[in-house]
Amino acid sequence: MQDSPSFQSRVQPWMTACFGAKLAADHAERNHRFMEESLELVQACGATAGEAHQLVDYVFGRAAGDKKQEVGGVMVTLAALCLAHELDMHGAGEEELALIWEKIDAIRTKRAAKPAFGSGK
Repeated sequence: MQDSPSFQSRVQPWMTACFGAKLAADHAERNHRFMEESLELVQACGATAGEAHQLVDYVFGRAAGDKKQEVGGVMVTLAALCLAHELDMHGAGEEELALIWEKIDAIRTKRAAKPAFGSGK
């Protein structure tokens, strides 16, 4: 039985099609988009801007962690958040990936209107 391609590997062709290889691999841009999406998720789940600002100060007041370990932490805490809010993490990811393939032009337009933060734009 052959394993199906991972979700991560199936996101890569969409990233290249939507943004091009250079922007798809831009570290600052990817950091900013991840922060934006994670903030939108916790906002949708009831977190406040004040809580977010407190956490930013707390996290950036400490030494940076190991990227690989932090990815693991993100995955575990996202799964835990989804369990607490009765959300299907994998189903939501699959739905979003299918949807964004149909919205490439709209996503490009939305991105072009975003303010520039740091060197990611």
